[in-house]
Amino acid sequence: MSILSLVVITFAAACAPNRPPANGPEHAPLAVLAENPRYFLFRGQPAVLATSGEHYGAVLNLDLDYRIYLDELKRCGLNLTRTFSGTYREVPGSFRIRANTLAPAPGRFACPWPLRGEKFDLDRFEGRYFDRLRDFVAEAGRRGIVVEYVLFCPLYEDELWAVSPMNARNNVNGVGKCPREDVFTLKHPDLLKCQLAFVRKAVAELNGFDNVYFEICNEPYFGGVTLEWQRRVADEIVAVEKDLPFKHLIAQNIANGKAKVENPHPAVSIFNFHYASPPEAVALNAGLRRPIAFDETGFKGTEDRVYRRQAWEFLVAGGGAFSHLDYSFTVDHEDGSARVEDPTPGGGSRRFREQVGFLKSTVEGLGLADLAPDSALVRSVEPAGQRGEVSAISNRHRGEYLIYAAGGGKLTLTLDLPAGRYRVEWLDPRDGATIRSDELDVKAGGHGSRLESPNVAEDLAIRIREEKAK
Repeated sequence: MSILSLVVITFAAACAPNRPPANGPEHAPLAVLAENPRYFLFRGQPAVLATSGEHYGAVLNLDLDYRIYLDELKRCGLNLTRTFSGTYREVPGSFRIRANTLAPAPGRFACPWPLRGEKFDLDRFEGRYFDRLRDFVAEAGRRGIVVEYVLFCPLYEDELWAVSPMNARNNVNGVGKCPREDVFTLKHPDLLKCQLAFVRKAVAELNGFDNVYFEICNEPYFGGVTLEWQRRVADEIVAVEKDLPFKHLIAQNIANGKAKVENPHPAVSIFNFHYASPPEAVALNAGLRRPIAFDETGFKGTEDRVYRRQAWEFLVAGGGAFSHLDYSFTVDHEDGSARVEDPTPGGGSRRFREQVGFLKSTVEGLGLADLAPDSALVRSVEPAGQRGEVSAISNRHRGEYLIYAAGGGKLTLTLDLPAGRYRVEWLDPRDGATIRSDELDVKAGGHGSRLESPNVAEDLAIRIREEKAK
């Protein structure tokens, strides 16, 4: 079988057109929360974005029933999904991922560009692809889920460049006669022209939706993607929406781990980091006054615990979004019930999704408008070796506090709390259960309040609320 035969599109299962209402959405699109730009405003409510979502193939893989997938996200209280546009795809075996949704079966790849014979035509667009894209975003919106639409992705390996529509061997236009490391640069005007035409088309098609934002390029720090090219794409998004009814947020993927953002494009509102554990990227970029997102996880085994710790630590550090890469979603298990096994480089499970949903609701319940990391809250931890595993965030205006302890065992914490009467809830992040509930009186002029934790097997969250006098 030829390589090109793997990417022949059949749209027998494509969804019927589902455009947004003629008068636009009921609410303005997702925005940065003005009162506290660490977070978001979605449909009139302050929000954290959080998910444990499929491996980005929901639109481009025609065998994936995304309604079942989106139902599962909603059931778990999650409000984000990340999807690749179809300008990039993977092949079976890529990155050792089993049942990879980014590697559709032969004839089941949905691409923005249509086929002419056995090659793609980069001067035209495939209407049925955009029907499916709009339907996906609409179905997500009905469930209160935001879509991060990833426009481009670097060609990590030669086998991925070999099946790319932007490779001159695979299109009728003769565009893309270059090494894969040159694809996302300004070196080839004919290729850039096709890329920007796609950006204009996609942005215009999705303008009427309130539950979408655009990421310029996934992991641009690989494969030769230049900063100048990324800025050119951002400029194009802005130009397209200038005369359209709605303006959407733009995300830029900055680094794996951490980096300080220097001279950001003025239109970029979300700064994405992958594998951002420990969550140092949040504090490094606090001065940007924009949401910092943990946009992808993995490569730490298949167990939930490590990824749950990453999620709690990142959001308690003041991060605005957490997106776990969940390999339990496959085309045969759109409900996320597939068992994740080696060599797949990550985790995912229904239980973990429920844990992320609990985390999201717990953080949002503190009141996002005045929420901030609080390094002064925990004065000391015993045993002392656990101090680095304890983090805190608070809404001191409302008298609400959240502490996360990543390690198990029994802890003694000394806290810096204002005088008052408090309710202390000891929470199990594994199931959201309240392990114990205590009362705490803090006297004026005290020297710190001591809390003795229950003995826990894994990790622990402590929610503290001041009981206001009536």
